[in-house]
Amino acid sequence: MASIGRQSLFSNTLCEEFQRTAKSNPEAVALRTVGGSHQITWREYAGRVRDISTGLAALGIRHGDAVGLMMSNRPEFNLVDTAILHLGAVPYSIYNSNSAEQIAHLLSNSESKVVLCENRFVDTIRAAGGQLESIVVIDTPVEGTLRLEDVEKLSAPGFDFDASWKAVGPTDVATLIYTSGTTGNPKGVELTHGNILSQVEALSHDFDVKEGDRFLSFLPAAHIADRLASHYLQIAHGTQVTSLDDPKNMAAALADARPTYWFAVPRVWEKLKAALELGFADAEGVKATLLARARTLTAKSVEAGRGGPPLSALERVQLLILDRVVLSKVRAKLGLEELRWAISGGATIAPDTLNFFLSLGIPVCEIWGMSETAGAGVANPPDGIRPGTIGKALPGIELRAADDGELLIRGGIVMQGYRHDPERTAEALDSDGWLHTGDVVTIAPDGYVTVIDRKKELIINSAGKNMSPANIEGTLKTACSLIGEAVTIGDGRAFNTALIVLDIDAATAYAARRGISDASADALAVNPDVVQMILDGVAAANARLSRVEQIKRLRILPVFWEPGGVEITPTMKLRRRPISERYTQEIESLYADVVSAEVHDLGAKQADQRLSQPS
Repeated sequence: MASIGRQSLFSNTLCEEFQRTAKSNPEAVALRTVGGSHQITWREYAGRVRDISTGLAALGIRHGDAVGLMMSNRPEFNLVDTAILHLGAVPYSIYNSNSAEQIAHLLSNSESKVVLCENRFVDTIRAAGGQLESIVVIDTPVEGTLRLEDVEKLSAPGFDFDASWKAVGPTDVATLIYTSGTTGNPKGVELTHGNILSQVEALSHDFDVKEGDRFLSFLPAAHIADRLASHYLQIAHGTQVTSLDDPKNMAAALADARPTYWFAVPRVWEKLKAALELGFADAEGVKATLLARARTLTAKSVEAGRGGPPLSALERVQLLILDRVVLSKVRAKLGLEELRWAISGGATIAPDTLNFFLSLGIPVCEIWGMSETAGAGVANPPDGIRPGTIGKALPGIELRAADDGELLIRGGIVMQGYRHDPERTAEALDSDGWLHTGDVVTIAPDGYVTVIDRKKELIINSAGKNMSPANIEGTLKTACSLIGEAVTIGDGRAFNTALIVLDIDAATAYAARRGISDASADALAVNPDVVQMILDGVAAANARLSRVEQIKRLRILPVFWEPGGVEITPTMKLRRRPISERYTQEIESLYADVVSAEVHDLGAKQADQRLSQPS
C-alpha cells in the first residue's frame, strides 16, 4: 500500500502545525480544567509557549535535549510539552506512580538535565539522582527548585524563538514514550515529528476530528493514547481539551466536558457498563419496557449495517422516536449526547461491552496500536465497527501475519527505534522496516484483524492446547462487575485456574449497598455474598468458553491492585512475570491435591479426566 502524502493535509512538524492552528481561531478556548476555573485560549497558549521556550533556552535546553515531565492531567502539560517541541528538544512524560528507582532509569536513558513537575514529586525525583541541573515546579514552589512562572520571565540573549522552531525537521525526535516495562526496564520509544504526523494523518482518514471538537483527558500523558488524542490531535485540528486530574471524578467531568470524541481503555468502558446496568436494573414498568425496546432496535440496526436483516418501516419509526425519547437521555446523563465516536484501546475489549454501548447509540471503536506505532495502526472505523476484531489497517499502513501468526506492521507511523538500545531495536525492526509486534493475529480476507494474544503469553496446556489468557480474562471480567483483574494460569498444566482481584470501586459500592461495614479487600475476599457473586460470574463466563479454556479453580486475593504497582502497569496491563513470582504459593495451591479453604473448586478433577478428549 502506498504511503499517505502527509504533506497534503499537514505540515512537516508539530511546531508548524501548532503555529498554524493557534492563528486559526485565537480567541477559542484550547485548554481548560473541569468546571472551567482555568481556561487558556489559543492566543494565550501561543504566547506562553514562546515565553516557556525562551525560559528553558535560558536554562540551557538545546535542540535534541530530552526534558522530563511529571504531573497530573492539567493544562500546564500541554503548554510545557509544546514549548519544548519548539526548541527542537524532546519532551517525555513520567508516570506519576513511578518509583525513584524507575525514574533513575528514565533520567539515565534519556540523558535529562531538566525535569518539570508538580511539587509533590520533587522528593522522588531528587531521590532518583542522575545528572539533573534544574527542577522546575509548575505549582507551589519548593526550596531549591525553580518556579515555572519565573522561568517564563527569563530572557535568553541571542535566542531566536522563530528560528528555533523553524529549524525543527520531520526526522527530529518529538518525544520518548517509555514502554510499560512488563519484561524488564522500560524501553524509550523514539517517535519523530514525521511519525506523529503520519499517525495524525492516518487517523484523520477514518475519524473526523474537527476544529472546536471537545475531548476529556484523564489517562496519563506518558500513555501514547492520551498524548495522541489530547495533545497531538489537538495541535493538528484545534480541539478543546478539558483536563481531569483525578479519574475518580469521571462522571462529573464527562458531564462538564461533553466530549465530541473520546478515548478510554477497556476497563473504563467496563466500569461505565456496570454502572449503567445497575441503573437499568432499577427501571420498572413502561420505562423498563421502552428502554429494552430501544436497545433491541438499536442493536438490530447495527446488525443491519453489517449485512443483517433490515429494520421494517415501522421499526425505523419506532427507533427514531425511542432514540429521541429514551436513549438520548441516557447519553445526556453520561455527558455523551454530542459524542460522534469513541475509541477503546490499550487492551482487548469484550464484544459484549462494545455491543452494549452500540445498543445505546454510542459508537465505541476498538483500535490496536503500540507506543512503537505512535498510537494506532489498526482500527474499526465508526461506520464499520466489528466487535471481536481490532479493525482494518489505517490508510498508509501495511500489515501481514508472519508464519507463526505474529502481526508485522510497516509505515510512516513506525518508530525510529529504542533510545540507546540498538540490540532491542534490531529485535523489533527487521531490515525491511517491518515492526514485529509480538501479537498473534488472524487477518480476514476483507482485512479485519483479530488478535489471538501476545506471542509470549499464549497458554499451552499439558495436552498441547493453545489458548489466549487475555480472551479468558476478558470474558471473566465482563461476566462479573466485581472482578477487577483476573489472571489465568494454565501453561503446562492439566487445567486452567485463576487468581481473582476485586475491583475497588465496584466492591466498595457493593459493600455500601449491602450495608457491609468492613469494605477492606481482606474482608470482602471471604464475604459469602461476594464469593458467591464471583463464583456465579465465573460459571457464566465458563459457559461462553470452550471446555479446555474454562476456569476449574480460583482464588480471590485479599488485595486491591492499583495501576503502576507490582502487578499491573500504569496502562492497566498485567505484569505476568512479577505476578507469578509474587503469588507462587497461591498459584501452587490452585493445583494442590488437597484443596485449601481459600481455593474454590469448580470441577478440576472432571476437567483433568476429560482433557485428552477433543473439545
